[in-house]
Amino acid sequence: MMITRLFFSLLFAALFCSNATAGNKPLKLTYDAPSEQWMGALPLGNGRLGAMVYGGMNQETIALNEVTLWSGQPDPDANNLCGPEKLREMREAFLSGDYRRGNDLGWQNLCGHGKSFGTHLPFGDLVITEDTEDKTVTDYSRCLSLNDAVATVNYQRGDVRFTHEYFTSNPAQTLVVRYSASKSHAINVAIGMNMLRYSTIDASCLSQEVGRLDITGDARFDKNGEGGVRFRGIVRVQAEGGSVKAEGNRLIVSGANTLTLITDIRTDFQNTNYRQQCLQTVTAASRQSYRQLKTAHANDFRRLFDRMSLSLTTSQMEEGAAGETTLALFKAARKGQPNPAFDAIFFQYGRYMQISSSRENSPLPSNLQGIWNDNLACNMPWTCDYHLDINIQQNYWSTNIANLAECNTPLFTYLGLLAKYGSATAQKMYGCRGWVAHTINNVWGDTAPGNSCSWAMNVTAGAWLATHLWTHYEYTQDREYLREVGYPLLKETAQFFMDYMIEDPKTGYLLSGPSISPENGFRGDDGRGYSLSMMPTLDRATIYEIYHACIESSKILHVDADFRARLERDIKKLPPYRVRKNGELAEWLLDVGRDDPSHRHGSHLHSLYPYGHITPEGTPELARGCETFLKNQTSHPNWEDTEWTRGNNICFYARLHNGEKAYESLMGLYTGFMRENLMTVSPAGIAGAESDIFSFDATEAAVAGMCEMLLQSHHGMLDFLPALPPTWSSGSVHGICARGGIEADIDWKEGKVTKAILRSKSDQTVKVRINGVTTTVRLKANSHTKLKI
Repeated sequence: MMITRLFFSLLFAALFCSNATAGNKPLKLTYDAPSEQWMGALPLGNGRLGAMVYGGMNQETIALNEVTLWSGQPDPDANNLCGPEKLREMREAFLSGDYRRGNDLGWQNLCGHGKSFGTHLPFGDLVITEDTEDKTVTDYSRCLSLNDAVATVNYQRGDVRFTHEYFTSNPAQTLVVRYSASKSHAINVAIGMNMLRYSTIDASCLSQEVGRLDITGDARFDKNGEGGVRFRGIVRVQAEGGSVKAEGNRLIVSGANTLTLITDIRTDFQNTNYRQQCLQTVTAASRQSYRQLKTAHANDFRRLFDRMSLSLTTSQMEEGAAGETTLALFKAARKGQPNPAFDAIFFQYGRYMQISSSRENSPLPSNLQGIWNDNLACNMPWTCDYHLDINIQQNYWSTNIANLAECNTPLFTYLGLLAKYGSATAQKMYGCRGWVAHTINNVWGDTAPGNSCSWAMNVTAGAWLATHLWTHYEYTQDREYLREVGYPLLKETAQFFMDYMIEDPKTGYLLSGPSISPENGFRGDDGRGYSLSMMPTLDRATIYEIYHACIESSKILHVDADFRARLERDIKKLPPYRVRKNGELAEWLLDVGRDDPSHRHGSHLHSLYPYGHITPEGTPELARGCETFLKNQTSHPNWEDTEWTRGNNICFYARLHNGEKAYESLMGLYTGFMRENLMTVSPAGIAGAESDIFSFDATEAAVAGMCEMLLQSHHGMLDFLPALPPTWSSGSVHGICARGGIEADIDWKEGKVTKAILRSKSDQTVKVRINGVTTTVRLKANSHTKLKI
């Protein structure tokens, strides 16, 4: 019920936002050859089904995914850890200064086992092989239209022009593939499935006009424990003007004028009717014409995509960029050659990927690989799951500011799932009310820590993700959502820490712990490295954000006055941020340094972004501490440079108002971690990976950071162009969002705003800073206000 109400409230917001449609010009990724590998294929998605289109001529490969295709199963023993008495013993050791004993006890009592944890898995490859003796192809092109989410392949073979089109429709909930030719009866192909696990493929479901592949099986995967969902996938074939017959496990199409494939995949994850639903979905889509399917899909996608446009250079330069293939632009970007027009394409590609991977009706949010599984991450020890120590947070940083608030819906559904199962973890492990989730999470309710305290004991990981609930309200101002969805989950999050934190008898501060600063440890006075301590800076920042969100929500909704009073008292007892003697923002409550100064994580800086507790204007010394840390970390000769750290740093430097360094981080993402289809990778050598592996997080973190370079609203005002790099000296952005339910259109030239228009959902007075001048502006609900420059 709560999520249903959220959907309708977001639909109302979408109607408001649609007024800001900026009339995006066509944006395409273009290539002059097929991809020979998964990482070069073109991604499609409807929030549940994912597809990677290679664009082959003689043989086409379409890698298929479904977001609920998980191995594993619930583990009734997952929470058999720790307990209040052992927790008390650990804390006594820490508070007495005995970090050796505290850590030894922690490693004995806080490491989980994850015996049936599972992982997300790919489905398999749909393979379409052309039956032709003439293998010669000319005039080949492959493109992905970002505006309407349609991939297209064109080529000439002999005197016949072939066109292939592909899209994953959210309205129809199917993948649609269309082959057409300039000559009648020219399409002759074999259609089969290359499954990546044991399954049964039935190709005998034939009639005079239609055939189908019917694939059933389960997602057992021994590397991650027992269990797995059961699935059914159907590929329905419609061949106009030709014939279809079964031949073994393949369908043979002969002499067709057009060929349409309609595909769905369903699992029994929270869905006992999955087999029938799969057939019904394919049947319903098959009754529509191809034109109807494509039109409905494009209209649905553009409803979201067209809300925002970005131009970062002159029209002449944009046309020049449009005249080059994406591969040529990619190669230039990989060499570190700045191109504002390419930056704008990459930005919109990120929004495209967000829409494609997370929709209002998605059963699960995007995971470490969005919804596109390369069959590599799931074979790693860290699996393709939900990591809550930065990665899934980054997946959703862009949604609100980039005008895609609806895309948060499956994240909030998942938070409800975590709260349900995390309440048992909170009670059994810690003796606390509320709920808790640690670093790694699956779809089976395993919210206990993983098997190593050094990375798994991030006790504020779930709360960190829950802060998105408040950010969503700040941007949308949707009180119904706050009442029905946001505040109840935030309140349960706060209740855990009300019970979990204890008072330090020496300082009077309220402390969480034992906990970690994600994946980092410190060097103790005894020369030994330690992971666990009390109240690392990330815990302090996250608990403050949760408490603040609950206090403000209580005021807005006029509820829970006594609860609010307790939070208002306790929030003042959290330890302050501080700067260490070396000038860095302190990562721990102790005055200690990192055991590994080159490590990729910098979680204590999330007090700067996304939380905004530290700002150059309000806390200049702390802001300098953040900048000093970044300088020391990134200049270290062994710095672990990764895709998501680059995304992090774009956002960090934007908040520090350093546009040059933010843009340098964006270029670093291009040069080190982007591939030809603009996807980003986690590099070989990180976390034990033997090869580069696709990772979704940096894409959305980069979009968020680019927005923050253009407009910030976290510190009580709308700050225009706060971190504009010289490379973007002129440009425009339409439909960018700010806190307070505000949208903005901004034009600038030579680094100065020349035009700004605001749209507000309510009557309100706001402070704005434009070209260094701060003024107050009165906004009226549902109207345009042109600011004086």
